[in-house]
Amino acid sequence: MADEDTFIAWNCLCLWKSGTHTHTHTQMEQEKKLKVLCLHGFRTSGGFLKKQISKWHPSILQQFDTVFPDGQFPAGGKSDIEGIFPPPYFEWFQFDKDFTEYTNLEECIAYLCDYMVKNGPFDGLLGFSQGATLSALLIGYQAQGKVLNDHPPIKFMVSVSGSKFRDPSICDVAYKDPIKAKSVHFIGEKDWLKVPSEELASAFADPLIIRHPQGHTVPRLDEASVKQLSEWSASILEDLKNADTPKASNSESSGGKDSVGVESAENLMEQVAA
Repeated sequence: MADEDTFIAWNCLCLWKSGTHTHTHTQMEQEKKLKVLCLHGFRTSGGFLKKQISKWHPSILQQFDTVFPDGQFPAGGKSDIEGIFPPPYFEWFQFDKDFTEYTNLEECIAYLCDYMVKNGPFDGLLGFSQGATLSALLIGYQAQGKVLNDHPPIKFMVSVSGSKFRDPSICDVAYKDPIKAKSVHFIGEKDWLKVPSEELASAFADPLIIRHPQGHTVPRLDEASVKQLSEWSASILEDLKNADTPKASNSESSGGKDSVGVESAENLMEQVAA
């Protein structure tokens, strides 16, 4: 019986010292995804945006844990996707033809900030058209301390056909300084928001611009674009893993739980030997 106990204790000690006990932590690192809040376009829905990005390559989508809320307000008019995707349709806020006056924007911002705190934290934002414009506003506002002070800094944004707000009172805050969050901007050659999308990209400190030949849509990505976006998102994941590394190292240093485990195995060896 003593020999059997000695064998068990010896195997426990070897497992701890070989690092097998860290498998769960390593596995969690490998499975980590970027949690992304995805904001749909004007008079569409979260379900429609989910369908739009489903055309992207699986190697990209598997890096994201995506959430698709609907806008707070029901569509106040005809939707461009009627007959293409079933209702209901929603809008985040309303605006005039010059995009300089907005209705329900403050209510929209408050709604999204509350949603992010309750359902987050989120690593980044992804938006199409009105959703992209709104995403950039939230990131710019957060950087200036205006919103989301009780939410971790948003680390990145994926913009498809986005634009800047044109009201000077908003611009002077949201785009006051180059936005440091990482960003990628999909800009279509035939998009009626091509120039506004380029202006939005210029509001970020280091934007990645991916151009495509299509119009105002979430584009299918060619091989080069898939590679660019995949490497871009992988670099963000790597940054997050590196940020977590010191915590893992501390737990493995002397005095951490891992050291206690080794000491326990060694104590068991001593007890069996006695």
